[in-house]
Amino acid sequence: MHITVVGGGVIGLLTAVESVLAGHRVTVVEQAALPNAAAASADRHRIIRALHLGDGGATTAAARAHRRWIELEKTLYTRFYDRVGALSVLPEDQIVPAVSLLGYAGVWSRVLRGADLAERYPMLSFAPDATAVLEREAGVLLADRVLRGCLGWLRWQPTVGFVTHQPVRAIDPAAKAVNLADGTVLTGDAVLVAAGAWSRDLLPPSVANRLTLYRQSMLYCDVDDERAWSTLAAMPSLGGPQRRWLVPPVAGTPLKLSAHSACRPVSAIDDHDTDAAWREHLLDAFAPLIPALRGDWVTAARDCYYLADDVSGGALAARLGDQVVAYAACGGTSFKFAPLIAEALVRCADGSLAEMPAVPTVTVVDADRPIDVVPPEGDRQ
Repeated sequence: MHITVVGGGVIGLLTAVESVLAGHRVTVVEQAALPNAAAASADRHRIIRALHLGDGGATTAAARAHRRWIELEKTLYTRFYDRVGALSVLPEDQIVPAVSLLGYAGVWSRVLRGADLAERYPMLSFAPDATAVLEREAGVLLADRVLRGCLGWLRWQPTVGFVTHQPVRAIDPAAKAVNLADGTVLTGDAVLVAAGAWSRDLLPPSVANRLTLYRQSMLYCDVDDERAWSTLAAMPSLGGPQRRWLVPPVAGTPLKLSAHSACRPVSAIDDHDTDAAWREHLLDAFAPLIPALRGDWVTAARDCYYLADDVSGGALAARLGDQVVAYAACGGTSFKFAPLIAEALVRCADGSLAEMPAVPTVTVVDADRPIDVVPPEGDRQ
C-alpha cells in the first residue's frame, strides 16, 4: 500500500516507521521542517513509566510500551532511553494497590518511605511521612533523539518520501486525498493524520468540536551539582495541590519542572514564550521540594500545546473514512504510548484490523458515532 502520513511528530514518524516495517510505501507530509521545533513532541526528554492507578489495562500496556521502546533503539540504531527508573509519591492507602497493579503487569517495584527518600534523594525535601513507589523498568526518553532517530532511519528507506514546508489544507476521506496549501493533491491507498495540536483544523466538526486546546508551561534548569542529580529518577507524580512532576537531568539535558496546575485551556496556538507569572507559579510550586532552587537556575522556559478530548480528557483517534484515520495528540501520554499507537494506526489503515484497536488512554470514535471511552491520564510529561 501507499500510505500518506500527515504530521512529523513522534506519532507521525513512528507510524511511518511501522508502515515501512509492515511493507508499505510512505509519504510523510509536514507543514514545517523535519523535525519541527514547534511540534508537540519536540522536546529534550519525556517520562515513561508503567503505573496508572486503578487501570490495569493502561499499566500493562505501558509495560509493553517500555519493551517496545527498547526494541526500537535496536531498529533505529539510536540510544534514546535512559532507564533511571520512575518514582511516584502516593498517599499511604494507595501504596499496596500500586505495588499490586505493577506486579500484575510484571513490573518490578520498591516502596520508599520518608527516611529512604531522604537518603536516596538528598537534594529533595520530602515530608517525613511521605511514601512512594519506585519502578525500575522506567525512566526518560530523550525526545529529540527519538525524532532524529526516526528521521535518520526513514531517510535510508527507498519506499519513503517527504513533503516538507507544506501545510495541509484539507483531507478528503472519500478520495483518500491530502490537499496541500500550494494546490497539490496527494493520493494513496490510506491516510493517517497525526498533526498534533493542529489536528482540529483537519477534522470534521463532529470530532473537532469535542477537542479542547491546552497550553502548558515548563521550566528548564541547570542544577548546581550534576553528579548528585545524576542519581535522580523520573518523577511523574509528586503530589501536592499543583500535581507536580519533574524530569531529571540525564544525558546532558536540563532538569525539567512542571505541574498539572500550569496547564490551561486556550483558544488558539500562539507563541511559545512563558509569562513571568507562570515562571513564578512553578518556582513557588517546587520551592518546598527543592530547597536550593533559585530563579537563576532557570535557563529556559517554554509553553507547549496539546489537544484533549472533552469527554475523557485524553487523546482521541477517529475513523474519518475507509482506511483514513486521524489521531489528536495528548501531551506526554501520547509520547509514552507512541509505539503502540503507531502500530494500531497502521493496522487499522492497512485493513489488517477491521476497527481501530483499543489503546489505553485513547478514546476511539467514528466521525459520526462515538465508540468506547477509556479514561486517560492527560498532561505533558
